[in-house]
Amino acid sequence: MIRRVLQLLIGLMLYGAGCALTIEAGLGVDPWTVFAQGISLHTGIGIGWVTNIIGFGVLLLWIPLRQKPGIGTVANIFLVGTSMQATLFLVPAPRGLGYQVLVFVAGLLMVAVASGLYIGARFGPGPRDGLMTGIRARFGWPIWLARGTVEITVLVLGWIMGGTVGVGTIAFAFLIGPLVHIALPLLDTKRAPSSLRDGTRSALPDDGGADAPSADTARLAPSDVGVSAPGTRARQNQA
Repeated sequence: MIRRVLQLLIGLMLYGAGCALTIEAGLGVDPWTVFAQGISLHTGIGIGWVTNIIGFGVLLLWIPLRQKPGIGTVANIFLVGTSMQATLFLVPAPRGLGYQVLVFVAGLLMVAVASGLYIGARFGPGPRDGLMTGIRARFGWPIWLARGTVEITVLVLGWIMGGTVGVGTIAFAFLIGPLVHIALPLLDTKRAPSSLRDGTRSALPDDGGADAPSADTARLAPSDVGVSAPGTRARQNQA
């Protein structure tokens, strides 16, 4: 249990830090990040704090969907945005395209490892992933349709409000799934024996806690935690 708790906490804080690096890179990030940035630009509230607020708002949507949050769900709301805000305060924005790419890649890898840590701890899905699985359970939509509909909606809204959509948004969409797929089996706290991993059963059996880490659910709205993009404008709203 102690290992699981530590893994959850480290994973969530690392996730926020990784998201902050992708923000500082200024190349664009995931849809929930664009949404958070748009709100941040209009309210003056720091992006990390906006991320926490959005997480709480999404959690309220679980009520009509009849979803039940876990400890990890609540911790996600408080820790990811806070870690993100602290990292944005401490880490300066990179100058030059080469450094921007390096910082983005570092952030993307951190998010992937962090996702493996916090999902592998099996204390419940993040608010945004729970929203997707709740829509699937309540309305029978396939997970790709539920996720696609929600993420396109928040992406467009964030872009309209001034959030940045860039090459990083595309890179995040295509790369985060495969990277998390690699990290999850290595960091799951209930890894199956090698004989089962090599067979037909999943290496990550469902214990009723975290989302089953399929290629779809591994794409986390990272968010799980969605955050916002770019460097210079984002830093103006960190107060």
